[in-house]
Amino acid sequence: MSLSYVNHALTLQPPSGDSRPPRPRRRDVVENDEYAAFARRIIRAYARRVASGDVEALTDMVALSSVLDDAITDAVIGLRAHGYSWAEIAQRLGISRQAAQQRWGADR
Repeated sequence: MSLSYVNHALTLQPPSGDSRPPRPRRRDVVENDEYAAFARRIIRAYARRVASGDVEALTDMVALSSVLDDAITDAVIGLRAHGYSWAEIAQRLGISRQAAQQRWGADR
């Protein structure tokens, strides 16, 4: 089915002979710094609540570390799906490419 209103000359086409699928386009998200700062403020506020005498909440707070680990895994998998290399991801994390691939690349 051909759409007559689509200008195929302006449509991105993979180079001929290239069997790899085109890399997904990267999204520029500008609010990530503010969002991360907001998350840090929430975690610090929660710590102050626990420190003020809510010893029962300490267990819940420790459980957040596994939630954060799962979220990092989801983020890395998503970045890989968007075409980021292990080297690009590892550079942002301050680890080697091999370390990133061993931690998040196995069985995914």
